[in-house]
Amino acid sequence: MSGVTIRVRREPGCEDLPLPAYQTDGASGMDLLAAVGETVTIEPGAWCMIPTGIRIAVPEGMEAQVRPRSGLAFRSGIGVLNAPGTVDSDYRGVVSVILFNFGKEPFRVRRGDRVAQLVIQRIVRAEWIESAELGETGRDSGGFGSTGV
Repeated sequence: MSGVTIRVRREPGCEDLPLPAYQTDGASGMDLLAAVGETVTIEPGAWCMIPTGIRIAVPEGMEAQVRPRSGLAFRSGIGVLNAPGTVDSDYRGVVSVILFNFGKEPFRVRRGDRVAQLVIQRIVRAEWIESAELGETGRDSGGFGSTGV
């Protein structure tokens, strides 16, 4: 397994928060922590932008994906609204998470809470070539449930 080095810069006032980290040897994602000053309450059906207090330099040819944490989804109905969120290689702003409360109770986000996970992925850039013929397949234009439920 090969790794990649990613430059990271903490925002002023966020030195108390650990950098994203893998929690187990087999983990795909690193936990992102909430860098909120005060507790934020997200009401059911509402969403909120939660800063992580870091900026990152994703290498060209890669992306960082912001994904929900399964424990938050299962226990509290909390997800990432635009999952997966993408941090492009040319973005240098603060990494933030758009949390959505799909649950029935208000959800509180406190400083240092693990709110999402960050997965680093290689990307492939596509080139479009217009063509009158796309080639037939067994599925062809069947979609939206055409292969069964």
